[in-house]
Amino acid sequence: MTYAIAGGLQSAVYTHLTGDADLTALVGSAIYDAIPAGPLPQTYVALGSEEVLDRSDKSAGGAEHRFFIIVTTDMAGFATAKSAAAAVCDALVGAQVPLPRGQLTGLWFDRAKAERLSTGGRQITLRFRARVDDV
Repeated sequence: MTYAIAGGLQSAVYTHLTGDADLTALVGSAIYDAIPAGPLPQTYVALGSEEVLDRSDKSAGGAEHRFFIIVTTDMAGFATAKSAAAAVCDALVGAQVPLPRGQLTGLWFDRAKAERLSTGGRQITLRFRARVDDV
């Protein structure tokens, strides 16, 4: 196993999301690797944490990255957040994103959790699984 592919995978996912026309039609440029200080847009998408598991075999070093994408809105109701979350899923599931090192062999939706925030807004946390091989 190696964690060396993690940075490239994160960058590739971010680039893929920011280049997706359907997602940007919903949230504009409000797709963040790191949430900026100051006022935020009404609805935005942010890359979250990750967990990485060894998936090496005889042929190559490999890893499974379980990473989170978070959709947040200050609007009442879940409709806006669910539309943006669906666009994130449509953009990522099965995507073949190029990596600077290694190879992405699969990208899948794993689960989601929708929550009401104490501020009255809504948040959907999506978890994806990516399998990478260090070949």
